[in-house]
Amino acid sequence: MTKKSIWVIDDDVIYQIIINKIIQRSEMFSSTSSFKNGKEAIDSLNNSLKNNSDLPDIILLDINMPIMDGWEFMEEMGLIKPKLKKDIIVYIVSSSIAIEDKNRSKTYANILGYLSKPVTVNDLVLIASSD
Repeated sequence: MTKKSIWVIDDDVIYQIIINKIIQRSEMFSSTSSFKNGKEAIDSLNNSLKNNSDLPDIILLDINMPIMDGWEFMEEMGLIKPKLKKDIIVYIVSSSIAIEDKNRSKTYANILGYLSKPVTVNDLVLIASSD
């Protein structure tokens, strides 16, 4: 299995530390990057496109964040999707149990799943093996 790069987009710094440690210890991913909100991640995607740098294979995306939330991120990503050289798989990772959020996540083709926090090693195994 080829190791994939993963981005974590979440405003909770403590959660970022925990999930990054889990990702690193799992040794299933080639690299990881973290962002505090959707805008930082969109800016990084745009910079990667401009500089012809590597794009993530997988994004773990929180819904509720300041500046640009997960849904706004998905809308912005949809606008730049035609420029992307590959499909980026997104997993919503949220503490929200609202059925509306789960249903809304199903309306985006590149959202592959909806995970409840905290993400476990088993979740990462499934994510790493997804194509």
